[in-house]
Amino acid sequence: MDNQNISLEKKSSQEIYNQACEFIPGGISRNTVFRLPHPYYVESAAGCYLKDIDGNEYIDFANNMASLIHGHAHPAIVNSVIEQLKKGTAYTFATEAEFKLAELLCKRVQSFEKIRFVNSGTEAVMAMIKASRAFTGRPKIAKAEGAYHGTYDFAEVSQTSNPSNWGEITKPKSNAQVFGTPQGVLDDVVIFPFNDIEKTIAILDAQADKIACVLIDPIPHRVGLIPGSNQFLEALYNWTRKNNSLLVFDEVVTFRVNYGGAQENYSVKPDLTALGKIIGGGFPVGAIAGRSEIMKIMDPRDSKMLFPLSGTFSANPISMTAGLATLNLFDNDAVNRLNQITKKAIEQITEVVKIADVPISLTGEGSMFRIHLRSVPPTTYREAYQSKEINKLVDRLLDFLLVEEKIIMINTCSCMFSTVITQKEVDRLSEALLNGFKFIKSDLEKIIK
Repeated sequence: MDNQNISLEKKSSQEIYNQACEFIPGGISRNTVFRLPHPYYVESAAGCYLKDIDGNEYIDFANNMASLIHGHAHPAIVNSVIEQLKKGTAYTFATEAEFKLAELLCKRVQSFEKIRFVNSGTEAVMAMIKASRAFTGRPKIAKAEGAYHGTYDFAEVSQTSNPSNWGEITKPKSNAQVFGTPQGVLDDVVIFPFNDIEKTIAILDAQADKIACVLIDPIPHRVGLIPGSNQFLEALYNWTRKNNSLLVFDEVVTFRVNYGGAQENYSVKPDLTALGKIIGGGFPVGAIAGRSEIMKIMDPRDSKMLFPLSGTFSANPISMTAGLATLNLFDNDAVNRLNQITKKAIEQITEVVKIADVPISLTGEGSMFRIHLRSVPPTTYREAYQSKEINKLVDRLLDFLLVEEKIIMINTCSCMFSTVITQKEVDRLSEALLNGFKFIKSDLEKIIK
């Protein structure tokens, strides 16, 4: 009986973390949850509220890095997954759920003629790059400086470039993200400045016959959550037509922006698109979609299959079922309501900035926005780049919001709203940010003087 009582004894976050460090480097498997003296551990979550094992309740504006479009444990998604769980979680057979989600997505987005499912956004971008190389027979890719596209060697080049290594703006350097990245990887990635047409086209022209694809996130989070201009996207599209290259979109995060993704905002359509996050309904997922002519290189019926693509858990019925339920709920009306409540939040926070009298600005689109500790919104990655002093202040602000106000945001000081957020939560966020801005005001003013 005593042993049973000991096993049921509730542990604190600190105790769990101490034990985790014995088996996991740093005690965690994803750096986004790391914090000192310990990460917080979840007990339960429902809607836009989350409880930790130490008894605290939070409002969640991060939604697992933008992946939960309907918040936590939505009943319709939970019920559909439970029904599938009873039938099994993965098989060495195909499932109808895969076809149904594929059909929904292809009918939803004009540029999606065919689609293949994988297991994460990183894997989707990786597959998209490999497909571009296979289709064009060219080795290089081009991507925007500072853009995050997952952890594939080629995709992560220069995602954290800084003043000490980023080089001249007319020829940004290709910098490794991970120590030990082969030089050959860096040599095959061409870096250009986001939203700068003249400089970008000149950079692309210099290696036109070697570039398989131009990879772009239309509203790149790490660059500053700054929307690409229609003129910039048109310039990239026209360049790829002229030079027999592909224009490929990373919409892993931005697919939430409109019913048909961020690409609805633009006059041009990509050849391929990488997806993830919300299309899995809270479960691991990724997808690559695009023109039939290109997607055909993965078709096993073709005698010249150029890109054999498979994966043990690709298109598993749990992710497919959850994704189908999620996207059925995320119809045009739901998208519009979500974007409207986010717009209202941005308006209120803009007013809070005036009341607090702090040099702070906001960027974003649709159901996502980012707060910058600068008076004028950045328009480029180099403008959005934050010094160590500013980064420390951002961390202090986020810690204040988490500990004192019980508000969860993404570690870039960003919010990714879910459909279950109401005006009540928006008002609470505005109040918390007013207190947070006042908390960091004096230190921020010292830094920017």
